[in-house]
Amino acid sequence: MDDSGFFSIQVISNALKVWGLELILFNSPEYQRLGIDPINEKSFICNYKEHWFTVRKLGKQWFNLNSLLMGPELISDTYLALFLAQLQQEGYSIFVVKGDLPDCEADQLLQMIRVQQMQRPKLIGEETAQSRDQRLPRSDVDQAIEVNHPFDGTGMLDEDEENFQRALALSRQEIDMEDEEADLRRAIQLSMQGSRRSELLDSLPQNVPQLPHTSQTDSLSSEELRRRRQAYFEKQQQQLQQQDRTLNLHDKPTLSSSTPEADPGGDMSEEDMLQAAMNMSLESVRNHLNTEEEK
Repeated sequence: MDDSGFFSIQVISNALKVWGLELILFNSPEYQRLGIDPINEKSFICNYKEHWFTVRKLGKQWFNLNSLLMGPELISDTYLALFLAQLQQEGYSIFVVKGDLPDCEADQLLQMIRVQQMQRPKLIGEETAQSRDQRLPRSDVDQAIEVNHPFDGTGMLDEDEENFQRALALSRQEIDMEDEEADLRRAIQLSMQGSRRSELLDSLPQNVPQLPHTSQTDSLSSEELRRRRQAYFEKQQQQLQQQDRTLNLHDKPTLSSSTPEADPGGDMSEEDMLQAAMNMSLESVRNHLNTEEEK
């Protein structure tokens, strides 16, 4: 054995010779030429990497004695060949045990009665993992799935159906968020559109292009909307600066009672100009809405 206590196949073969037993590789050409049906054998030893387990006939029935299971697993005669083929596909090496096996109490008892197994034994640790998952708090998505698909005794949803319901719930949340962003974008666009029509287009009709119809603004990206809004504020600041210079020359009050008075020292601060621009925008939107209601 090595440092971990793992025995090689040679050690196991020599140990079985003490009982007059011999090991033959199941998929070797010599054994395959014999054409022996697996149900006519008595025992198989299976190995994958450092894990060994036995498939043995006790009485008249076959059992999987894998130590990773909670208990022995009953294997029918019709399923035995398929079970061995599946192990080979998973990379297991299978050896046939030839010779008379020593007597054991389980073999003697099962010669008289047959076993009926209603449920396959679980893997060690599988039941613990399931109980831990049941104790975990459920998310809002899981609760929504349960409300939409209550348990009716016909069986729980399979994995594909559960994944589909999760994706559907997440998609609905994203759609709701997109609708809110679209409403906010339309409101900002209407504010820009009303201000440009009532103020900028009246004063600079030859230089300022018309905004597209509201139905077309839905396709504007957030970056395009930000650039247009910035350009609008810059033009508003330029207009305010021109108006401030004109008012200072003629010694007149400001355009609106809601806008701050011109600084007697000269230029307004950037914050004051931005506030004035926003006040003008809101006032123009109110005028535009009043005009539309009168029409």
